[in-house]
Amino acid sequence: MRKLPYTSYNPFFFIPFIAWLVIGGILVAVVDKQSLFQPFNVHHSSVSDVIVHNMTHMGEFGFISVLLLLLFSFSAFRNWWYFITAVICNGLPPLVIQFIKRWFHAPRPLTYFNNAGWIHIENNWERLYHDSFPSGHSAGAFSLFCFLSMLLPKPYRPWALLLFVLGLCVCYSRMYLAAHFFEDIYAGSVIGTLTTLAGFSVMRHYRPAPAKEINSLTISDS
Repeated sequence: MRKLPYTSYNPFFFIPFIAWLVIGGILVAVVDKQSLFQPFNVHHSSVSDVIVHNMTHMGEFGFISVLLLLLFSFSAFRNWWYFITAVICNGLPPLVIQFIKRWFHAPRPLTYFNNAGWIHIENNWERLYHDSFPSGHSAGAFSLFCFLSMLLPKPYRPWALLLFVLGLCVCYSRMYLAAHFFEDIYAGSVIGTLTTLAGFSVMRHYRPAPAKEINSLTISDS
């Protein structure tokens, strides 16, 4: 049996996430919607418009699916455990997000601020008006990058910090593109991470033993 990649709760992802959980929660509790949204949206440039508009795709189904399938092409990931775990960890968060969206029916910034003239939005950007809370892109990005961080082999575990930053970049992009409020991206990131963590925690109990472990068990049994 092929040896699976190292699977663990990577501190290089989860320690920054805990800090984000605390700081973001405080901001949501003490700062109003407009004060949290406006700085991320009104500070822009023609270059950042292009970069951010493309950066937000990391939280979409297409990007996530392609990346997970690319990993499946490597022999270390070509097994039932990876496939099922990837589906659970990256498929459960969108279901939870859509249920909550339908429950709250929260207005998007364009609706909330009644298309205020100060909102920065380009003609080629999607204009969204309803079901703002929570952010599906933020949940998708954090579920993906959380999942990948727990698959990293030991020598590459510090790269999880970059994965966390990429998740924050997607969150930032949703406010920059006038699609979400801060509370939306915050809740999305938390839901994406925690649901992925829950799914991964369950699937760890079913992870096939690496070849080295199987050989040692066989020797000891004999």
